[in-house]
Amino acid sequence: QVQLVESGGGLVQAGGSLRLSCVASGIMFSIDVMGWFRQVPGKQRDMVATITRAGNTNYADSVKGRFTISRDNATNTVYLQMNSLKPEDTAAYLCLCSTGGRGYWGQGTQVTVSS
Repeated sequence: QVQLVESGGGLVQAGGSLRLSCVASGIMFSIDVMGWFRQVPGKQRDMVATITRAGNTNYADSVKGRFTISRDNATNTVYLQMNSLKPEDTAAYLCLCSTGGRGYWGQGTQVTVSS
């Protein structure tokens, strides 16, 4: 059974940085795409960044130049380095893993940016 565990969230002041991690376990096939999404209560889940197994990345316009996604294929881990954080980045950040033709979600880690 595939499980994703996120960590690294917390409370930070505007302009600060956080680094999120997500480790996938129970993987039977290679992981195609890993990514980060975020969601605030009452709103849709939005893509933040994704990365393919080959390292090709895609970012939401709102985070380009501030966030960097990376992954370690040997440990099935994806990271999100978040710099220059803004109050509007406050959300629950969820990890996505696509493997074996299916997508799996983590439980999420809360990021709160104070002004």
